[in-house]
Amino acid sequence: MPKKRSGGGLSPTQQAAKFLGVSVLAGAVLAGIALPAVGALGLAAKGSVESFDELPANLKTPPLSQRTTILDADGGQIATVYSRDRTVVPLKDMSPYMQKAIVAIEDSRFYEHGAVDLKGVLRALNKNARSGEVAQGASTLTQQYVKNVFVEEAGDDPTKVAQATQQTIGRKIRELKYAIQVEEELGKKKILENYLNITFFGQQAYGVEAAARRYFSKSAKNLNVQEAALLAGIVQSPSRYDPVNDEAEATKRRNIVLRRMAEVGDISRAQAAEAMKAPLGLKVSKPRNGCITAVKGAGFFCDYVREVFLTDPVFGKSRKARAKIWNQGGLTIRTTMDPQAQDAAQRSIKDHVYKSDEVATAATVVQPGTGKILAMGQSRPYGFKKNETQINLSVDQGMGGGMGYQPGSTFKPIVAAAALEDGMPSNKVYSSPYQMAYPSPVSACDGKTWQNDRSNPARLENENESEVGPYDMKEATAKSVNTYYVQMISDIGICPVTTMAKKMGVVRADGDKMPQVPSIALGTQEMSPLTMANAYATFASRGMYCTPVAIESVSQRVGDASKKLEVPKSTCSRAMSEETADTINGLLKGVVEDGTGSKAGLDGRPSAGKTGTTDERYAAWFVGYTPNMAGAVWVGDPAHKRKMVNITIGGRSHSKVFGGEVPGPIWRDMMSGALEGKPVERFNDVHIPDGIDRDRGDGDRGDDGGRDDGNNGDNGGNGGNGGNDGLFGGLVGGNNNGGGGGGDPLPTPSFSLPEGFFRGQDNGGGNGNGGRFG
Repeated sequence: MPKKRSGGGLSPTQQAAKFLGVSVLAGAVLAGIALPAVGALGLAAKGSVESFDELPANLKTPPLSQRTTILDADGGQIATVYSRDRTVVPLKDMSPYMQKAIVAIEDSRFYEHGAVDLKGVLRALNKNARSGEVAQGASTLTQQYVKNVFVEEAGDDPTKVAQATQQTIGRKIRELKYAIQVEEELGKKKILENYLNITFFGQQAYGVEAAARRYFSKSAKNLNVQEAALLAGIVQSPSRYDPVNDEAEATKRRNIVLRRMAEVGDISRAQAAEAMKAPLGLKVSKPRNGCITAVKGAGFFCDYVREVFLTDPVFGKSRKARAKIWNQGGLTIRTTMDPQAQDAAQRSIKDHVYKSDEVATAATVVQPGTGKILAMGQSRPYGFKKNETQINLSVDQGMGGGMGYQPGSTFKPIVAAAALEDGMPSNKVYSSPYQMAYPSPVSACDGKTWQNDRSNPARLENENESEVGPYDMKEATAKSVNTYYVQMISDIGICPVTTMAKKMGVVRADGDKMPQVPSIALGTQEMSPLTMANAYATFASRGMYCTPVAIESVSQRVGDASKKLEVPKSTCSRAMSEETADTINGLLKGVVEDGTGSKAGLDGRPSAGKTGTTDERYAAWFVGYTPNMAGAVWVGDPAHKRKMVNITIGGRSHSKVFGGEVPGPIWRDMMSGALEGKPVERFNDVHIPDGIDRDRGDGDRGDDGGRDDGNNGDNGGNGGNGGNDGLFGGLVGGNNNGGGGGGDPLPTPSFSLPEGFFRGQDNGGGNGNGGRFG
């Protein structure tokens, strides 16, 4: 909001009276008379200081707040942000006309008097007395500069701004004393330079450089005489003489400045007359402040950079201290954003999901081994209108995001990594029935255990009834078999999984702790896309987890100098062995080669990844990677209200949304564009042996494959323990009373059998059906 010049709020008589008091005081100061306490002069007023001599000796001049420029990794501008739009420039980069115009209209004897212009005071006093109002001020440019320093120090605090501009004797005393100090220390040219850099020109422009660019779209050094006169005239009342909103009033004021420049001999009368005939010649550049102005849809990345600055202790001990630096501005922040990757992300998002759709998408790309965030985008743009949002759907709540979204089966590779680190073989086989109760008890951290409710046990099932084991790890991962992974977590316990998640930077988006429950294997805890992309980057970098970073370097301009600031660094640590990571890579390559993520596969470039779809289809994911980039794509309703059933997304109708169907193609197109022209890198090949010998009917716990239709069918009957060598999940080769050893293997049948033909009998093992043909 434009700052009003002092003088408002009092009647003409009151203003004249107060001006008289200040004028007498100014004359006394100019004469070098030591002032007694203000009260002795009868000048005591609310807000005044007690003694001139008790004022601090030095005026504190805070660095001027300036615009901050945020750049991508290649040095291209993403956005400019500022609390005050200002670019500090030296006097040599200001038009001579500008320097002369401001002096002519504001303080024509600037180069002749000291801090206080006694002749000017008397002249103004005489004129004001004759007019009955304050028609002419007497503050010198030096005094005005000091007042602006008070305003700058007040920042955006309305109370402090009011105190800095209030019409009190106390403020005038402070202004006078510091004006004397400034005159002695800086000299006229530096005072003029500082004044032209600090003063407000309206339209959110502080300083002459910002004003020249706002009104004329040019630099201050290129201003002609009539342009300079216009800007100089605005200073007295930026709202009244605003040329954008009142061209006629601004023209009158400009012409007054031109006549005054002719009167003091800065230009000839002919020059003034010619300039007064010229149109204002405005070429207005609209204020472009904040992340809403970011290019390539990078508004949310820009906002994330701001959040990093305000939250990371490397930029200051407290949030208040960090905010002070941010608001002061003058920063040049080079980020990690790859313009090619960002463009590819936004282009793919736009092709697949419309901003007006009932659901949204968010995507993030990171670089394995460095933690650098390369791209961050979403379908609902950064803004305040319909179908726009200020919530960054890619990040955690504490960094400007939402509550997060259940990642579904994209969490399963973390369970697999924990199991492999625990010593589980990569060809481990589980019976993996279509439907089962959660095994119980399951060990958790700190010696605790999780128990299922015996009276009403929690149950789970696979996506399709055809998904019935036994399965080994590779096939179960490719098909995303829920019961396989729940049996896995029940074997190794919950604690190794939550520990592995922590090592990979996987945390809940709301900051809460991960619960010790086996259902986490199915991705029931809300995560952000950035979290999942960076976790998968750990697999790509052969087990090294690197904390995410968005800032490469920061420099700050203070006055004429520039200094570099320390920035947050990514810290890398080993989350798992190279062998484990390579094995996961092999598992997840199978997902995109012939599994649920086949629609996400990249042409001519090795890739790996995992699909995820949550209960009720509130969210769908694809998280994947190549050796040189990792990315996560989430699709869903941020409000968690719209199920993705019978829905149109991006102009395409879907009866049901799967992770491989909508997020998968978004990921494919995004990564294809981001990686175009980049080297084709390959994973370390790991051979994962089959865990199931289909010829022999090999099956671990074959009896556990029992259907739900027997007594405690989740157990599948204990009679199949001998079915490790049996056929059809342990039916043949296990005896009916549940105890027998392995039977002789039978040859694979050469004919088709109806589903469910070979099944355990009701007494097979005593607890239920003996296992379904897998």
